[in-house]
Amino acid sequence: MGAGKFESTAEIQIPADPFMRIIGQDSVIRIARLVPVQRRHLLLVGPPGTGKSLVARAIASLLPPPRQEISVLDNPERQERPIVEIRDEAGIARDSGAVRAGKEVAGKDVPVPVAERLGIRCRRCGMLLGEVGGPCTVCGAYVPHEPSGSRFATTRKAASGKQETIFYSIDSRGRILLLGEDEVRKDEEQKRKSRRKVLLPLKRNTFVQASWANEAELLGDIAHDPYGGHKELGTPPFMRVMPGAVHEAHEGVLFIDEVSTLGSLQRHLLTAMQDRSFPITARNASSSGAAVRVDAVPCDFILVAAANMADAQALLPALRSRISGDGYEVLMNAAMPDNETSRQKLAQFVAQEIARDGRIPHAGYDAVECITLHARKIAKDVDGEANSLTLRLRAISGVIKLAGDMAAVNRCALINKEDVLAAIQDARSIEEKMQERYGSAWKAGMSDFSGKGAPPGKETR
Repeated sequence: MGAGKFESTAEIQIPADPFMRIIGQDSVIRIARLVPVQRRHLLLVGPPGTGKSLVARAIASLLPPPRQEISVLDNPERQERPIVEIRDEAGIARDSGAVRAGKEVAGKDVPVPVAERLGIRCRRCGMLLGEVGGPCTVCGAYVPHEPSGSRFATTRKAASGKQETIFYSIDSRGRILLLGEDEVRKDEEQKRKSRRKVLLPLKRNTFVQASWANEAELLGDIAHDPYGGHKELGTPPFMRVMPGAVHEAHEGVLFIDEVSTLGSLQRHLLTAMQDRSFPITARNASSSGAAVRVDAVPCDFILVAAANMADAQALLPALRSRISGDGYEVLMNAAMPDNETSRQKLAQFVAQEIARDGRIPHAGYDAVECITLHARKIAKDVDGEANSLTLRLRAISGVIKLAGDMAAVNRCALINKEDVLAAIQDARSIEEKMQERYGSAWKAGMSDFSGKGAPPGKETR
């Protein structure tokens, strides 16, 4: 390991910058740092385990917190067309602090016909009651009343001499309220907005992963209700709206690994990227939500798509054109030169994996040196890179955790070289183990029938 010798990985400082935790990908990081600042899209192409998801998470960590809350409101006039509302922090505070409109008045100031309808005056003897409804304390007659919140209109002469319409109502606290026409409109608007479903809260994660998502998970859906539009048993359409990953990533990063597996859904993803909004509709034509549609749901996200080198050609040409026209395409490195700087970076990676796992002890110097030699062997055997260290770090991570588990079970203070050597041996793929034991995968398969690694009747004697 050269001049960077240490006793254990506990001495290695893990960088606070998430980009600095990605090793061996300096050229990729240089481009990726531009993405959150300029809000560009990014296509990462490279072998599995080279850090594509880490790049996406690092980009998301540098984005500012979301500024918009997205809700759907009940639309009394057309319930199958819920209304989208966008609120910032000030709008949320303003709506939460709103007070029902109306001026409190005394019962004696309410016109007699209206007072009788409200249930504050006895229709038999004309006495005012101390509370709404119930038996009259004078004649004993029962005084009926309408539900709280009901309004009753009448007219009066305004200061200008014109007739104006006014409304009397009783709230849930038993107060008598006097409202004008403007106040009634404000009150109705407040009631309508109170029937909302928050699709995206203001405080949410800026990183959304949608790898291998189906149509409903990616684009949203309208939940099926077996009771349909039944007023008493059914769930209102606006409450059945479910956002997709493209909506949940609004103001954040949408990460899709193996993006070519989306198939035809790439077309819808392209539309969402172009329009920065996408409607939410039912994905099942036989669902009770098939008639429900929510238009213009915001989805202004940064797309970070990842693909293996063999799958890059399977991407939808229009989608790839959109990414390269409004973003960047980068190729991940599979190996890095075997020098002092790279070995120190690999030691940093070992320390990071141990810290992230949290259940295994730190590694000693000899253990890290053994892991480094293993990384050198993988680079040569898999990628044909001499004098290099592999960046297929998922395989290295598996060795670290297996060696750490062995050390933890044996109650060792540090992971040592013997733990790593045992882990390398046990972490080999099933194909490698079959090759060693049976000589070939074919013989291994035949052993299921003969027990001797050859077809029945052809055992080696």
